[in-house]
Amino acid sequence: MNVVLTLVFSIVMLFFMIFPAMKIVEWIDARYPIPEKLYNPLMIVIVILLSLTIGVFLKYA
Repeated sequence: MNVVLTLVFSIVMLFFMIFPAMKIVEWIDARYPIPEKLYNPLMIVIVILLSLTIGVFLKYA
């Protein structure tokens, strides 16, 4: 039940984490040039990680 509740919180946060993920990927690209092919997958991974982090925080904080 805890996992389901955490995932529900995380799904809602997916939309709100898109802009911070874009800024993080731009910052990474400015410091370490990444190929254009990896730009979108990196952003998707960061969006998922950020939303899971916020979901866990909302569940246990």
